[in-house]
Amino acid sequence: MDISQNIKFYRKQKGYTQVDLAKLLNVKPTAVSAWESGRNKPLMDKVTLMANVFNINISRLVGDTFEVNDINPVYSKLDINRKKNVYKYAVNQLDEQNNVVELPTNNEVEIHGAVSAGTGEYLLDGKPELVPYDGEVPPHDFALVVNGDSMLPLFEDKQIIFVNKTKDVRSGQIVIADYDQQAYVKKLVKDDDGCRLVSLNKKYDDMPIDDNHEMSIFGVVVL
Repeated sequence: MDISQNIKFYRKQKGYTQVDLAKLLNVKPTAVSAWESGRNKPLMDKVTLMANVFNINISRLVGDTFEVNDINPVYSKLDINRKKNVYKYAVNQLDEQNNVVELPTNNEVEIHGAVSAGTGEYLLDGKPELVPYDGEVPPHDFALVVNGDSMLPLFEDKQIIFVNKTKDVRSGQIVIADYDQQAYVKKLVKDDDGCRLVSLNKKYDDMPIDDNHEMSIFGVVVL
């Protein structure tokens, strides 16, 4: 089984609801739902926490979704700043493994505006706002606040999301896109029916990418 199936299996084996597990991991229930459905995969620190909660080793939890030999080819393609982030994360994981306890810190995040999950907007005045954030801050290039409900259950209204700048995107990724001079957070889909920006909340229509619309990519949301 892959990690999505394993999370659901071991959660139920422990008698936890998705809400119970979310509280133990300090994440939103929608994150657990996304992991179990296979829409997203948890960051490695959450995988480690879940393995502890389920009282199993990490390899048993991740199943076929993670191979150690996959790390080096990916790492070698990173720029120097991202390699430093990977190194810092690895050191933190080793410290935790060796039971090195750090005092909790209150994170702060620079918010570079708001991006719409509904009707379209992009609020950016060039001066980011520093706000408190009680979750883990992943490596990212900029952070935004989501306005609207079109990306439920993945992103809630007013949720902070983290973005890596890139124009190299794949079908199925969650992107920040400029569509007809307004910015959205949407799922990029490319298939036999063409290219389009898709809302996870099905009450919203797809947004076709064709010659009738201008579209560019700001980046990919870190999940």
